[in-house]
Amino acid sequence: MSVDLKELQKEIMRNKTEKGFNTTDVALEFCRAYEELSEAFSKFNKGQKEEVAEEFADVLIFLLGMAEILGFDMEKELLSKVEKNKNRKYRKEKSPDGKDVFIRIKTPIDP
Repeated sequence: MSVDLKELQKEIMRNKTEKGFNTTDVALEFCRAYEELSEAFSKFNKGQKEEVAEEFADVLIFLLGMAEILGFDMEKELLSKVEKNKNRKYRKEKSPDGKDVFIRIKTPIDP
């Protein structure tokens, strides 16, 4: 099953409006999205991996709702960003604890 993000943004906003949820205070929506992401991390840390996906869905609902409030076409933005990331160059370095760290190489077309 594929998803039309443009339509999903509109459906999320319809639901928020019908339920009387916030549709104007973007700062509050950022806080709520952060709260849901924090809940996902907490459940992951507690070994409740099966519950993380639902929290991710909550985060996406808030992000898509904010995108609709702000007039962003997230389908277009997401596809554009995926293409941009494909073309980025990185160098691999080691962190002080020996883990791989990838540092983006800035270029004239991707400063």
